[in-house]
Amino acid sequence: MKACLYEPLKNLKVQCHMCSHRCTISEGQRGKCCVRENQGGVLKTLVYGRLIACHVDPIEKKPFFHFMPGSLSYSIATVGCNFSCRFCQNSEISRMPTDQNGKIAGTMSTSSSVLDEAQKSGCRSIAYTYTEPTVFFEFALDTAKLAHDRGLRNVFVTNGYMTPETLEKIHPYLDAANVDLKAFQEKFYKEVCGASLKPVLKTLRLMKSMGIHLEITTLLIPGMNDDPVQLSEMADFIATELESDTPWHISRFHPTYKLTDCPPTSVNSLINAREIGIQAGLQYVYIGNVPGDNGENTYCHHCGKLLIARWGFAIRKNRIIDNCCEFCKTVVPGIEMSHT
Repeated sequence: MKACLYEPLKNLKVQCHMCSHRCTISEGQRGKCCVRENQGGVLKTLVYGRLIACHVDPIEKKPFFHFMPGSLSYSIATVGCNFSCRFCQNSEISRMPTDQNGKIAGTMSTSSSVLDEAQKSGCRSIAYTYTEPTVFFEFALDTAKLAHDRGLRNVFVTNGYMTPETLEKIHPYLDAANVDLKAFQEKFYKEVCGASLKPVLKTLRLMKSMGIHLEITTLLIPGMNDDPVQLSEMADFIATELESDTPWHISRFHPTYKLTDCPPTSVNSLINAREIGIQAGLQYVYIGNVPGDNGENTYCHHCGKLLIARWGFAIRKNRIIDNCCEFCKTVVPGIEMSHT
């Protein structure tokens, strides 16, 4: 299928404008994501409808803690990614075309069938996740439009490297995004992820200005992005440029893919990072991948009372009524936060 957001150049070359790499692709070659190919001067997507993953997940697994808590989300993905993170948590599918000589796997599907399965499963949203959604953007866009027609919401779990043009195109149908802010240092993005920090920060600001519900996740990797000064700068950016009520999820790293020589994140490091976020003025800082830790609960930022008690991805208690704290009536930011 013909891709969108690209520009024909001389000598049968094209330039893709889907993500901030803005790859210039020669005839017969693919972009950095390895799933968009120049075929005779026309950019084609190789993954339209070719889904490698379809699962029913709690929305908390994405993670979203301030977006319809306790609801189910139908999660889809294709192969491919425009980053090359050494610590990739889903490398089997995101890195398949790159690591396996261009292999494109998956089962053909339609937007309509995705939504049929989602509604049959009791899901209230579609999550474009597991890999970077912009690599299968054409299918995501078609599905998102149809989802809104059927009364379902759409969420992206993304690295935030999309161009403003891409975000403008999906914006009318995108209800929420959880953006991986992987570090607050250009060197980390370049050497560990094969990308750049600045476009991600630009995307975050633009999403916020568009009114897209925004949550941020940082995978804390020992000795790589856990420096207190860097974390403080990141927390300050979130609090001042994205507002202090933006949820920040700090997740525990486990050795995987090309970063198996690095130890898991200590719980103390996660707690310290959470405290840095709170000291910066952030009202909702969560700890992830450590079930049972009270860092996954939601407390009223005004009176301090426990509002949502979580265990892993399960909601044990929700004391939010009409999007307000049951105790002091302070508004709790988010989408459909009240228990049903």
